[in-house]
Amino acid sequence: MLVSKEWLNEFVRVNVPVEELAEKITRSGIEVEEITDYSKDIKNLVVGHVLTKEKHPDADKLNVTTVDVGDETLQIVCGAPNVDAGQYVIVCKPGGRLPGGVKIKRAKLRGIESNGMICSLGELGIPKNLVPAQYESGIFNFPEEVTPGTDALEALFLADGVMEFGLTPNRADAMSMLGSAYEVSALYEEDIQFPEAELNESGNASDHISVKIDDLEASPYYAARIVQNVEIKPSPTWMQMRLIKAGVRPINNVVDVSNYVMMELGQPLHIFDADQIGSKEIVVRYATDGEKMTTLDDKECELTPEDIVVTNGKDPVALAGVMGGDFSEVTDTTTNVVIESALFNPVNVRKTSRKTGLRSEASSRFEKGIAPERVNMAVDRAAFLLQEHAKGNVLAGVVSAGELPELEVMVQITTDEVNDLIGFDLSNTEIKNIFERLGFDSQVDGDSFNVHVPTRRGDITIKEDLIEEVARIYGYDELPSTLPVTSSNKQVGLTAYQAKRRAVKHLLEGLGLNQAITYALVSEEKAQQFTNKSHDTVKLMMPMSADHAVLRQSLLPHLIDAVQYNNARQMKDVALYEIGNVFHGRGDTQPVEIEKLAGIITGNFSATEWQGKVEAVDFFIIKGIVDALSEKLNVTFSYERADMTELHPGRSANVLMNGEVVGVIGQLHPIVERAQDLKATYVFELNLQRILEEPSAVKYHMIPKFPGISRDIALEVDRSRSTGELIEVIMNTDNKYLQRATVFDVYEGEHIAEDKKSVAIRMEFLNPEDTLKDADIQPIVDKVLENLTQTGAKLRG
Repeated sequence: MLVSKEWLNEFVRVNVPVEELAEKITRSGIEVEEITDYSKDIKNLVVGHVLTKEKHPDADKLNVTTVDVGDETLQIVCGAPNVDAGQYVIVCKPGGRLPGGVKIKRAKLRGIESNGMICSLGELGIPKNLVPAQYESGIFNFPEEVTPGTDALEALFLADGVMEFGLTPNRADAMSMLGSAYEVSALYEEDIQFPEAELNESGNASDHISVKIDDLEASPYYAARIVQNVEIKPSPTWMQMRLIKAGVRPINNVVDVSNYVMMELGQPLHIFDADQIGSKEIVVRYATDGEKMTTLDDKECELTPEDIVVTNGKDPVALAGVMGGDFSEVTDTTTNVVIESALFNPVNVRKTSRKTGLRSEASSRFEKGIAPERVNMAVDRAAFLLQEHAKGNVLAGVVSAGELPELEVMVQITTDEVNDLIGFDLSNTEIKNIFERLGFDSQVDGDSFNVHVPTRRGDITIKEDLIEEVARIYGYDELPSTLPVTSSNKQVGLTAYQAKRRAVKHLLEGLGLNQAITYALVSEEKAQQFTNKSHDTVKLMMPMSADHAVLRQSLLPHLIDAVQYNNARQMKDVALYEIGNVFHGRGDTQPVEIEKLAGIITGNFSATEWQGKVEAVDFFIIKGIVDALSEKLNVTFSYERADMTELHPGRSANVLMNGEVVGVIGQLHPIVERAQDLKATYVFELNLQRILEEPSAVKYHMIPKFPGISRDIALEVDRSRSTGELIEVIMNTDNKYLQRATVFDVYEGEHIAEDKKSVAIRMEFLNPEDTLKDADIQPIVDKVLENLTQTGAKLRG
């Protein structure tokens, strides 16, 4: 809903800047998403009166005009085809500015001096689809006289800020200027001025038309008024510009009145050409199966019994609540009109609108429910505007059928219920004042209230709704800060799981990775990528797109997309991690959710310009990050060769904890990298839930007083042999003095068989109670070599 501050002032005058008003409305619960300032960047814009127009002597499409701008007369060369003498137009004088930074200067066009510019609405920033048809390819001219030299923004009602309300479905009451005024009135305690509707009636409308409703479920109430001898012409400037600011394109004074009243009061109207309806009766009914009608946009619709139609007793003349028919529309030759104001079943209107694809301002309001209290007000207001601005003759009486529902809902509430729920300490008087500011009548009986809620607030039906209104208007910012009352004296804090997870995040961010948050939904193709085991997928019944149709089983696919997105924008060094859930299907039962941790790095992991040091990411950097995690969490990881389609076969490994696979690390497969247009990219993914649930205890050791001894050996083994197996054999040989065994070199090449490799391993020995001697460790070294020889390893000389 677009709400003009200038138009709003017609109902409730609040002398505050539009930004301040928007802030207060947002704080009360209706979000103002954007403010449009139509006067922004505009300077030296005035109303001019075109005195003369002559053809340019050297250009077929240009005219030379003289324009009275109040304090002077300017010669202006204009290319608009509709410029003419006698018009009142918009002029930007020399030295002026228009939106987009356009500066207006004195210039010569084909040798003729031009002092300013006669402007179109588009040049003032009005969207093309909102410019009236008669001005679409030319300049705007005022339909009434305006004093030359007047500020054009004031004359156009554009010295204004327009707020865009982001309304939730329950706040349909704010889909009108009057509804918005009620909200502002409550916030600022200002009285509302209701629009004028004093009619000069004559004759009798019931002599010219009758109304019948075949099914009250389709339409509980239908009202019509007749206005004769209307004069079709452009609407006054104020009406056209207010419609434009509300996002509605002006057509002519009669059509504009129906749209204006809808935006003003929230009650959709339809105006028929009374002479083209085809009879003197209006019958509202459900359509018959296969019945057809052509709407105003020349679209033929085949109807079903779910559609509600307004007929002339035989044929449909309108799709109720959606759009009128083509043969009864108002045209330039229309003289007599019928104004429709009604209630239609919102469910049927919504179904019809969706089925036909005919979305309109009217249908959006009917779908959310119309306030019965506005139905007759709207038809009278429209008749008044036609009387004033189309010189129409209003026939006496409203012709109607059906009955209006109850106009109020009564809700009982007590002062204690209000204060107990929201934590305020409001008195009866303060609560009653808030109800009155909202326009709710209330009777006080001790500490109890009987509140009469008007039907315009269809979202209020129970006492909790009323309590929310009290909190909104009193101010959410006034809610007291209190601690919850609990029955436990335990100190509130993080669980062990939460503390560990937070430590993981701090570690990764300290290592230079940035946290990413990606969608849990992926495409069918990506659903089972980067998984060691096959699990059932969890599919959405009605996905918004094929790319977001299945719940993920790995965090890596979207992290790869994130790296690709950054690389495409010249961010070549990317390091991301994500903590999130993956989902394994279990048929018709609830899927299993597992929290995982994943990371991805590409480009340079460490670049220090002042030292000239650049370190490109490789397998050992990604493994070092995972090792740092294991050390931080006090768990032990081991690694074995991985076999995963999406990873490089020689640069990937499974991560094991207590013999169980809890993750994978490695480089993306070259095919995957080429498909995603990535350089060398390394990833890891761990079952964080399993790792954090692993019990761990911190073990402390005294700093050794005695030096250790190390011994290096070089082994010749098969190239397919895992170095991890060699380390395992060594460490299982002795657990008294042998502290650690690490690989420090692997060689393949000259002086060694093609199917063999040389692995150099350093063994470190320590006796915390005495100084080790060669004689102490030699038996251990001999036993290590014996055990390694039994597995096929050969000691190199």
